[in-house]
Amino acid sequence: MEINAETNERHLVNDMSKKSNDTDANVKSATPKDNKHFKCGSCGTEFPELNRHFRSNTNGESYSCNTCSKQFFDKSNVNLHHRTLTNEKLYSCDVCGKEFSHKGSLNLHYRIHTNEKPYLCDICGKEFSLKGSLDTHYRIHTNEKPYSCDICGKGFSQKGYLNIHYRIHKNEKPYSCDKCGKEFSQKTNLNIHYRIHTSEKPYSCDICGKAFSQKCNLDTHYRIHTNEKPYSCDVCSKEFSQEGGLDTHYRTHAGNKSYSCDVCNKEFSRKSTLKYHYRIHTNEKPFSCNICYKRFTHKCALSSHYQIHSNEKPYSCDICKKAFTHKSNIKNHYRTHSKEKPYSCDICGKAFSQKGNLDTHYRVHTNEKPYSCDKCGKEFTQKGGLDKHYRTHTGEENFSSFV
Repeated sequence: MEINAETNERHLVNDMSKKSNDTDANVKSATPKDNKHFKCGSCGTEFPELNRHFRSNTNGESYSCNTCSKQFFDKSNVNLHHRTLTNEKLYSCDVCGKEFSHKGSLNLHYRIHTNEKPYLCDICGKEFSLKGSLDTHYRIHTNEKPYSCDICGKGFSQKGYLNIHYRIHKNEKPYSCDKCGKEFSQKTNLNIHYRIHTSEKPYSCDICGKAFSQKCNLDTHYRIHTNEKPYSCDVCSKEFSQEGGLDTHYRTHAGNKSYSCDVCNKEFSRKSTLKYHYRIHTNEKPFSCNICYKRFTHKCALSSHYQIHSNEKPYSCDICKKAFTHKSNIKNHYRTHSKEKPYSCDICGKAFSQKGNLDTHYRVHTNEKPYSCDKCGKEFTQKGGLDKHYRTHTGEENFSSFV
């Protein structure tokens, strides 16, 4: 991860307190594989601690900042340090106009415009414009995490990440949205949040063109095209494209149904399923067909419905060649060939090829009759029975079912 110019400028001032003069050549930080850390530009000798060597060359003489009392072994570094405190910026970029307190910082900044990346990782080949960025990058390969949280013990490869992490414990959220007031602990999260208000979706799929506001969502979306399912259940081996789908699936094994309907008390393992269930009670059907105007509670049901108008039947049985509009229909159809009846009643043992038929069958035992005639009030266990009953009131022989 690259360091921004302001951060590098602070690092540069800190480095200057270790140098004998103002040139970059005097102190060379070694790679993590080197045994010795610093090389003196004056005598060429390497030392694990360079300050002690500088003191011997300067007779121990030091210079202090008259503002903060910080000590330096080179008087010129006091002047450079003072610019940091006063925010004096003598050097400006002739490309973008950005200003800097130190010439070294300006030279490093130019690499943004030239795309110069002179530091190369000898493990993965990634290039960096700053030596400090390469040193930090090495921690990915070594898994070194020198900064740890003194509250929960979690480790981090960079001090900046630790500082951000502390906000979790403090519940500190310094960045707020000026549109809706929502607060965030990181500025990057606020920037992503703004896309909700602007409808900006900068990441698009190069296969189907669908756009996303976050790159991680695009990466997950690609799995639809590749059929990649990296998350598998260690109980039944079922695979999922998203980790959230696996977490929800585990509830089916644990019998955990955390969400219950406050109307009928039916329980669900997923909050989204409960949300859709409520539409049964409210009769809410927010998705409408723009051809026949039939309405649906689920968007996927509307998408399937459009195939009726297009007469599209993309799923065909490889035994009898019968075609179907929905994939679920062909799965149920295959059972007519295999005589498979995977759903059985735990009261009387009767088996069924479809779960919907089992659910209807249970009404025989519970005496539940959810369909009632609005003419005479007579109740029925199945909608087909109600439709047939309506004919007694209308006198129609060829009665078409109410939708």
